Amino acid sequence: MGWNPFRRAPLLHVATDAGSGPAVVLLHGIASSSVTWTPVVPLLEDRHRCIGIDLLGFGDSPQPEGAEYTLAEHVDAVARTIRSLGLREPFVLVGHSMGALIAARYAARNPRRVARLVLVSPPIYVDPAALSDDRDRLVQDAYLKAYRYIRENRQFTLRNGAVLRKLFELPLVDVNERTWVPFVRSLEHTIESQTTISDLAALRIPVQIVFGSLDEFASPGGIRIAERLRGVSVTRVRGADHLVGRRLAAAVAAAVDAEAP
Repeated sequence: MGWNPFRRAPLLHVATDAGSGPAVVLLHGIASSSVTWTPVVPLLEDRHRCIGIDLLGFGDSPQPEGAEYTLAEHVDAVARTIRSLGLREPFVLVGHSMGALIAARYAARNPRRVARLVLVSPPIYVDPAALSDDRDRLVQDAYLKAYRYIRENRQFTLRNGAVLRKLFELPLVDVNERTWVPFVRSLEHTIESQTTISDLAALRIPVQIVFGSLDEFASPGGIRIAERLRGVSVTRVRGADHLVGRRLAAAVAAAVDAEAP
């Protein structure tokens, strides 16, 4: 059964609504939930209203029958949920990993709603053939091949997802039987089929990319392309990896509070 494009997008679960002040909306990444933002919210809630939303198919949000978890479906669900919050002023939108790609598309489609965009550990991928640097092409091609392997080898992925959950002692890696369909379809239809560069090129608001020097999923070529776009600046956090730990959380809070140039 395919997704009915005329069906109203579902409301997502608002997992966090803490603090007061100008709103900050937080979107987590693939195979995760709003627990991603646990290190960030305490750094902001004394001066911001922090709103964490579980993405379609993850956390406590619905898994609609027939959903393909395309970028459009994710954005439509986020947009309806944000409308339901009744935010009167433009807000800061923060996305981690796949959530960064969704945030960029939402901002491009709703330019008057977003005051500032913060993309945390964004996997900005382009066609490897479009990259001029040989190493960048190899890195990009390797990621795409790895993602295809992950999608096509269910037992391997589920087994290793369980190992990662145990290692981190938090449900940061939510790949299991319940989330398998949202995971593999989001991987294929949102991360592998993204529009991030064109979305960023359409924006007229400040965009801050924050990522760790040890990020396992970063595409150097994609980030360099994004960095050349108008209004986009990049912060590389030394010693941080893809997950939002203490160092990355501090850099995210600073990016949220940064004044417009």
